[in-house]
Amino acid sequence: MTLVRFNGTPSAVFPYGNLLNEFLTDLGTVNGGDVRRATPAVNVAETADAYRLEVAAPGLTKEAFKIHVEDEVLSISSEQPATETEGLKYNRREFGYGSFKRTFRLPKRVNVEGIEARYENGILFVHVPKREEIKPRTIQIS
Repeated sequence: MTLVRFNGTPSAVFPYGNLLNEFLTDLGTVNGGDVRRATPAVNVAETADAYRLEVAAPGLTKEAFKIHVEDEVLSISSEQPATETEGLKYNRREFGYGSFKRTFRLPKRVNVEGIEARYENGILFVHVPKREEIKPRTIQIS
C-alpha cells in the first residue's frame, strides 16, 4: 500500500464538499497546515434557528477569550501567557495554554447582533442565530 501525504483542502479531494462547509467555513488553516496542532478543536452544529460552535479549551478562563465579528468573519482568540515550568524537563508535552486564533466565514443569513457566548466546563459555546427571514416556516393556505 502506498501512503500519500495530503496538503490540500477537503474540496480538492471532494469537489462538492459537504453542505455544512457551504454555511460556515473555517479559515484557520494556513498554507495547508494543520490547525489542530496549535489551536483548540471546534465542533460546528446547525439547528433550524442557529449555528453553534463548541471550542474545546480546558484550563482557560472566560476572560481569556476574545470574540470579534467583522466583514462576515467571526474570530475567536485567546491570549494566554505560557506557564513557567522551573526545574521541569518534559519528555513529552502534548498540551499547553498558549495563544490561538480561529476564524470562521459567516454565511449572510446570520444575525450578527444576536451572537452570544458562554464558557462552561472547558468548552466555549458560541451561539450564532439565523435571521428570521431564512428560518423554515409553514405557509398557511387561505
